[in-house]
Amino acid sequence: MRADRLVSLVLLLRRQGRMSAAALARELEVSTRTVLRDIEALSAAGVPVYAERGRYGGFALLPGFQTELTGLNHDEALALLIAGSRRGAQAFGLGSALASAMLKVVDALPESHRDTAAGAAQRLLIDPDTDLLSRRTAAEDVPDAIVAEVRRAVFAGHKLRIHYAAVDQPPKWRTVDPIGLVTVRDQGYLLATRSGDDRTYRLSRILAAEELDEPAQRPDRVDLGQAWQERSTRFRTGGDQVAVLVRLHPSRRDELVATALTVLAEDADADGRLRMELTFQDSRHAEWALWQLSTSAEALAPQWLRTTLHNRAAAIATRYEDSP
Repeated sequence: MRADRLVSLVLLLRRQGRMSAAALARELEVSTRTVLRDIEALSAAGVPVYAERGRYGGFALLPGFQTELTGLNHDEALALLIAGSRRGAQAFGLGSALASAMLKVVDALPESHRDTAAGAAQRLLIDPDTDLLSRRTAAEDVPDAIVAEVRRAVFAGHKLRIHYAAVDQPPKWRTVDPIGLVTVRDQGYLLATRSGDDRTYRLSRILAAEELDEPAQRPDRVDLGQAWQERSTRFRTGGDQVAVLVRLHPSRRDELVATALTVLAEDADADGRLRMELTFQDSRHAEWALWQLSTSAEALAPQWLRTTLHNRAAAIATRYEDSP
């Protein structure tokens, strides 16, 4: 880990020219004290790094210094392979590896191309943290140590022991045979089998993970795309799903369809409103989806959903009935 950090420090100085200890600490995600120790280690190893004093000072390399330390390690190469999605790298705990790998890629470019590439990169922004309405995207926060342990078990083909918190259940330890990792809209999933049955685990609900020495019982090759599609189909057609009959303004149709699991039937009433029968994951999912549409939608059935929405609206109206 320290060797990779020293390489990244050298490449940062080659790319930026001069950086303060605080700026280096931010880029490397370490303390300024660690940066100062790394600078001393580089100097002792013969790397010509020097300090410039003053308000605009910092650390720099002697002009013309070249290095051969641009080889990618395993995690950096893996991060580049999935670099089509920056958030995918984050979901799998490879965000820092991707940043380190990109430094090495830039450093390996011919000098004539380096400035051009850096300038072009400034003109591109992929997956910003907020949309046009300043709403933050909901990326899941999974500790890197947990994701790294899961990742190692997946790649090594070893059994994995996880402490998993399923919805509305106390956390339990379980041993699984990991198959692969999938990221969908900033959410990471572990595809695995348990006692021969297919299982899908949300990475954000894994509280601890331990790679075991025992080989996993799984096929040598797997089509993750097909496996994910099969599990998605089973998820949409099983479990505690509920069917709902809705009258809906046509302008909100796409919004509701994008939220529902399936559309079972659809017709137009005489007034132009749509009458649709849809399925949702469970009662909470159905209540949430209809509440988002306000008066543009009316749940016609089941009755418990009408009652739930009525009670919720009444509670909100009561809360705002009197002026503060």
